[in-house]
Amino acid sequence: MRRLLCALSTTLLALAGLAVLPPTAALAGIDGQKLGGRLDGTNVTFRVFSAHATRIAVYVYAAATGQQEKASYVLTRDAANVWSATVGVATLRAAGVPGTIYYGYRAWGPNWPYDPAWSKGSQAGFVADVDATGNRFDPNKLLLDPYAREISHDTAIDNPAATDYATGSLRRAADTGTIAPKGIVLAADTTGTGTKPTRALKDDITYEVNLRGLTRNDPGVAASVRGTYAGAALKAGYLSSLGITAVEFLPLQETQNDGNDTNPTSTSGDNYWGYQTLNYFAPDRRYSSDTSPGGPTREFKAMVKAFHDAGIKVFVDVVYNHTAEGGRADPADKTVYPLFSWRGLDNPTYYSLTSDHQGEMDVTGLGHTFNTFNPTAQNLIVDSVAYWKNDLGVDGFRFDLATVLGNTCQHGCYSYSRTNSATALNRLTAEMPARPGGGGSGVDWIAEPWAIGSGTYQVGNLPAGWSEWNGIFRDTLRSDQNQLGVTTVTPGDLATRFAGSSDLYADDGRKPWNSIDIMVVHDGFTLKDLYSCNAKNNNQPWPYGPSDGGSDDNRSWDQGNIAADQRKAARNGLAFLMLSGGTPLITGGDETLRSMNCNNNPYNVDSSANWLNWSPTAEQTTFRTYTQRMIAFRKAHAALRPLTFYAAGDGNGNGLGQLDWFTPGGTTPDAAYWGDGGNHALAWRYDGTELGDTASALYVGYNGWSGDVTFTLPAPPAGKSWYRVTDTSTWAEGPDQVAVPGSETAVGAQGSTYVLHGRAVLLLIAQ
Repeated sequence: MRRLLCALSTTLLALAGLAVLPPTAALAGIDGQKLGGRLDGTNVTFRVFSAHATRIAVYVYAAATGQQEKASYVLTRDAANVWSATVGVATLRAAGVPGTIYYGYRAWGPNWPYDPAWSKGSQAGFVADVDATGNRFDPNKLLLDPYAREISHDTAIDNPAATDYATGSLRRAADTGTIAPKGIVLAADTTGTGTKPTRALKDDITYEVNLRGLTRNDPGVAASVRGTYAGAALKAGYLSSLGITAVEFLPLQETQNDGNDTNPTSTSGDNYWGYQTLNYFAPDRRYSSDTSPGGPTREFKAMVKAFHDAGIKVFVDVVYNHTAEGGRADPADKTVYPLFSWRGLDNPTYYSLTSDHQGEMDVTGLGHTFNTFNPTAQNLIVDSVAYWKNDLGVDGFRFDLATVLGNTCQHGCYSYSRTNSATALNRLTAEMPARPGGGGSGVDWIAEPWAIGSGTYQVGNLPAGWSEWNGIFRDTLRSDQNQLGVTTVTPGDLATRFAGSSDLYADDGRKPWNSIDIMVVHDGFTLKDLYSCNAKNNNQPWPYGPSDGGSDDNRSWDQGNIAADQRKAARNGLAFLMLSGGTPLITGGDETLRSMNCNNNPYNVDSSANWLNWSPTAEQTTFRTYTQRMIAFRKAHAALRPLTFYAAGDGNGNGLGQLDWFTPGGTTPDAAYWGDGGNHALAWRYDGTELGDTASALYVGYNGWSGDVTFTLPAPPAGKSWYRVTDTSTWAEGPDQVAVPGSETAVGAQGSTYVLHGRAVLLLIAQ
């Protein structure tokens, strides 16, 4: 009865705490609570937050696994719900920790109050696996510090119901102290990250790639560092030569991937992409050739410096919408959940719960959602991002399922807001301002503007300061290329996308470069497969699969299985990116037409098929040259990288606008032409003089029709003629498909005609 009264008392206190939870401040400061296990001279201070715990102790270990703790210390709670203890290093040495200090927490709370009779592996004090307010404390689970700067290893959770990390009647007494991942206390590191580029985002060409896959199959990189930060650093020169100005790595925060090579020819349990975050501060140890404590941090920073020295920004894909802790094992059993960090410290704080607090909200497709509107969970996001920015040298961030960070409801609902200053999206840009449009210091904030479920698709509706993966750009141009006669795409639709998607970004004060233009990204077909596959084929054997999931809405087409036409379509896709007003992103390996054999969701395929190929065929080398020259052309011409939306002209060449649109016949499109989905050709001319370009004018013609179309050329500037930079048609395929400056072919002046073959792009320059 005494135990039940104690539980009731603490439950009431927890409910009271929820009732007075303070609102999130738009500016709350960075790292204000100094959380984590931190070495300060001769002492280590452990600080961890929990609003609902009734007792927390830190357990200190001399090894990552296989040993019991050497000592434990009960933490003291302050008025801000921060629990702390300071321990002298000499004391830890005397306790049997001679070197690296590994640590974790055990926590008690309303559903499992502390009982002096408790010992590891017992159920003394247990009341319930979950209480009415959603608490899931279990002192038998050693808990990873959410603020640990490095961690020892993965949790290796394959079956959430069978693992010792699970709660519920079968596993709640299973002690995880000898197996759980532990935080590592690190000394300060002085490795430099070089000088950050200040280039405007509008001038960037971004290359999205898996860090391991970048060099894992590269014979030009020493075997000892392939697939690592050190190996990636060696590719800065290659990316620079390709014209890349920003490398965007798939998640690099510690993730559930240590077991990928357990069976090197199987996808079972593998996590190649890295979207199962174990800790938001620690660089992934698996990507480091130096796995000693502090090694991943040092090696990551050295890699950043190598890219910075080459003038290349480093962007990191981050996952703050869900964690590797996952959701319940059985939808019908509320008692069984994995528990190794956030959930065991303060479940209602870190996760969005159902209205009865017995389950978890899910707008991520992973069975749970991070509670991004909670002040403490939001602090963790801001503090983590600031650490990667300030300490590790990162220049920008791409947020997975970013609209989850726009949620304004903690439990029982999801409600997105662009304007609420208290969301994580707005808090981030308030604490760390976005890079100005013209360049300078600041952060490049990039969102995947959707999640799973009603209200989460928000393309064009992110707050000020945020750029977005433009899924509408992708879908419009894929449909026009691959669904002729099936999906209606009008010339007006095309023009809006080519000019920077003003319909999505102008109304809220954002600019064309806030549109991150994409044709393909990691989760979907490669550029080659987009034009080589009619449907996904994910359930195929190693090394291309098997994989599950993957979108069925690919808007792909195999071009009649004609290889030359497949390559032409890929050239068009690349041209769309380089000749449009947004900021282009290409995916690693697309410059050499990498294929995943129609697997459009190879998240679990850690194989040579998914690693970049550094021994390209002649055709692949030709496409790389095409990519390199198209990138160079974009970088050479300011007209293609507008700071603001283009001022439209009347199409008569009188200099009234920065951008003039034309029908193939050389006339200005009228409303009927713009709105007719049966029109499949469009042309436009940039006034280079008005746009600060080195060229006085550029002209682009696009023939989306299957047959030839004759284009009548408009007037070039006075005293100039039109010269061909490229025609993506099959007849021109070869190393010089894009002319180097000075070798362009003359095609005529005003009124000249040019026959552009089916499904091709023409690019001219006035000279």
